[in-house]
Amino acid sequence: MSTHEHDNDATQAFLASLPELEPGQSFQFACHPQVPCFNACCSDLSLMLTPYDVLRLRARLGLSSRDFIARHVLVAQAPDTGFPMLRLRMLDDIPGSPCPFVTREGCSVYPGRPGACRTYPLGRATKTGPDGEVIEQFFVVQEPHCRGFEQDKSWTSADWLNDQDLQEYNSHNDRYMLLLAEARNRAARLDQKQANMVFLAAYNVDAFKDFLSNTGMLTRLDVTPERAGAVLADETERLTFAMDWLGLVLFGLERNLRKKV
Repeated sequence: MSTHEHDNDATQAFLASLPELEPGQSFQFACHPQVPCFNACCSDLSLMLTPYDVLRLRARLGLSSRDFIARHVLVAQAPDTGFPMLRLRMLDDIPGSPCPFVTREGCSVYPGRPGACRTYPLGRATKTGPDGEVIEQFFVVQEPHCRGFEQDKSWTSADWLNDQDLQEYNSHNDRYMLLLAEARNRAARLDQKQANMVFLAAYNVDAFKDFLSNTGMLTRLDVTPERAGAVLADETERLTFAMDWLGLVLFGLERNLRKKV
């Protein structure tokens, strides 16, 4: 759980009500099939999906953006900014509304599971510092039903992030969070055309490749041939480029990308 994954004031207030896990401070937790509540937390969720979550889940499932979103996603818009909000579709026709990817043996997409699943039982709150840097805080989300806290495995927040391979998730997710923060700081709300543009670039990176190729967009930007080739060849590079491009076209930000002069 993190503020950019759930991205609302209620989540901020919830995390602020929990004890902060200071750097180096440890907590006890483990989740495995021998824990009595194994899989119990994988049902009836309001699980927001970030652009990088969608990229990794799609890759694991071998689906196009269009097919993945049609099968597994509910789409809405944030009321304050107009940014697209994607939520994983639970199996509401099955008692308990389980996650579509949970099995008796555990998560069937475990290597591509979303960042929120990786972060739990920690909550990660982020804010933007004075120089545009991301400042993070961690909290232990100790829910009464979770028996994982009875296990004797100890972690610091750094240990947990490393074990769950969260560095790359957080790096990509923070880029999107900074766009949302920029919109809020400017009190800006996307119109429908801009929202569609964000949806394409951030959540449809395979279709975004066709857009870049068909419009010749890369030739109108100050992009090296090496980067242009990488953007077209690799979806992760394309998502990184998409964050730079959206910052430029929505807000005129030129931190990592500029128009040709």
